[in-house]
Amino acid sequence: MTRALACVLTAALLGQPAPDAAPQDRQRRPNPLSPRTTVTGTIDGQPITIEYGAPSRRGREIFGALVPWDKVWMPGADTSTSITTTGMLVFEGLDGRTLEMPAGTHTIYTLPGADRFLLILNREVGQFHTVYHPEQDLGRLEMRQVPIGEPVERLTFAIEPRPAGGGELKLIWDDRAYVVGFTVRAAAE
Repeated sequence: MTRALACVLTAALLGQPAPDAAPQDRQRRPNPLSPRTTVTGTIDGQPITIEYGAPSRRGREIFGALVPWDKVWMPGADTSTSITTTGMLVFEGLDGRTLEMPAGTHTIYTLPGADRFLLILNREVGQFHTVYHPEQDLGRLEMRQVPIGEPVERLTFAIEPRPAGGGELKLIWDDRAYVVGFTVRAAAE
């Protein structure tokens, strides 16, 4: 038996796609481990949508283990995690720097670290979640970590308004949330 045939048979016995299956084929399983999820919010009249594969903890240690420190990580699974808007968003880093995301669809990556967590916005879309081309980056900003009470089983994104205007993008999983503020820039500005 060839190695390739053995891999295909093993995958079939485990109910997994063949090793050479395209990422979109992995999502066609009846009960994917990381189902595609869409979150939409409206901030200052601007619709914002995030689409991602939502993995679960399933008893695993997440940050510093499954998600290693100091390596680029796309929060999500299978096809890339995307953020779409019809207007410009201006993200606000902890150090006072800003990162402009023009209208359209972009990909969200992160750079997790034990002491800081960076949001990375990237121009490339539609790729598998482990593919990363840094030359396509719009930029990077530090997010703030917020501890949460009960651990969250499934990776979750949220888009929430702030009382004084603008909004917050939240990445929530396990025992923490990572948060970055943003404002909406009108098309005429």
